[in-house]
Amino acid sequence: MGINTENKNLKRIGIPRAISYYNNYPFYFGFFKALGIDIVLSDKTTTKLINQGSQCVVSDTCLPIKVFVGHVINLLDKGCDTIFVPAIQSSAYKVNNCSKIRGLPEIIRNVINRPFRMIEPTLDKTENIGFKDFCKQIANEFDIYDESKIDSAIVEGWAVYNSFVKMTKSGLSFEEALNCSIEGHVITKNVEVVKPVSVVIMAHGYNLFDERISMRLIKKLEKMGVKVYTGLNVTREDCVNSIHALDEIQYWANELDLTGAAAYYMLHNKVDGIIALSAFGCGPDSLMVDEIQYHAQKRNMPMIHLTTDEHTGEAGFVTRIEAFVDMLVRRKRKMLENRNILQLNAGVQKNKVRDEKILTTSQR
Repeated sequence: MGINTENKNLKRIGIPRAISYYNNYPFYFGFFKALGIDIVLSDKTTTKLINQGSQCVVSDTCLPIKVFVGHVINLLDKGCDTIFVPAIQSSAYKVNNCSKIRGLPEIIRNVINRPFRMIEPTLDKTENIGFKDFCKQIANEFDIYDESKIDSAIVEGWAVYNSFVKMTKSGLSFEEALNCSIEGHVITKNVEVVKPVSVVIMAHGYNLFDERISMRLIKKLEKMGVKVYTGLNVTREDCVNSIHALDEIQYWANELDLTGAAAYYMLHNKVDGIIALSAFGCGPDSLMVDEIQYHAQKRNMPMIHLTTDEHTGEAGFVTRIEAFVDMLVRRKRKMLENRNILQLNAGVQKNKVRDEKILTTSQR
């Protein structure tokens, strides 16, 4: 890959709408804006974009990486030759990302044979490369070395991110919260929508909130009358505590969105079922899904595992979802009927005892 160094002082950066975008973009937006760096976003994922990415990598590469490569190509086609490709190694001590995300800059460097400049900061808390170091690496690439300015930009980034989190916790969708946070205002949902059944989806943000990868899973479920919860609706503390409550540990960086979210809703009996969504062949996901399946079976909690890749057909995908939702509805109806019968029997027994007392009293 050729590196273009002529535009080092150009304050513009392209951010692929993939991988860390779905967890961190509110922070990136506030941070880059405060530094005076314009952001160019790639287009939303399409089949064409996936195909472009797939042509650059070996066939057994996972779908999220193929999508990321496609987004980098999309930015280059839009004329943006400075691309943000972070290497997020570990988010806490020995809490790691998968090898492909850890080596994302190396993958991009070796599969895209076009001249461009790559901004590739490293976050690795296991090796004491912290978040401020990560941000300083970015700023230094644009010849910004004033630490007070960098600190102020970090504060601005967290302000936007915290607004985003506040809105998602109140029930706003990813897209609604993202748009509101970058526009600078906060709205919250005051009324909880009640629906016949509810599920929690355990999935990485880059799989779930990319509507092409997830086949618009959330919207499909909502049209079926299902209340949907995700990792965005749970606090970090609750996710961590729930993992520990299952006598498990957090090993993977994105585990809070998967194991943590599913464990929280399962342990508190807040949902009727669990849906796991992962990219085909993802090793870390297979471990986390197996872990939750084990605990779900012990608690008699229905669960389905959906996998997706560039060849996944929507018809079969929808059929599986419909069958699972239908099962949840019938199961809940049966549980409510049994509960009503128990309450009725309890009422009859209570009346019988009352009548016996009245009879005994009258005989006296």
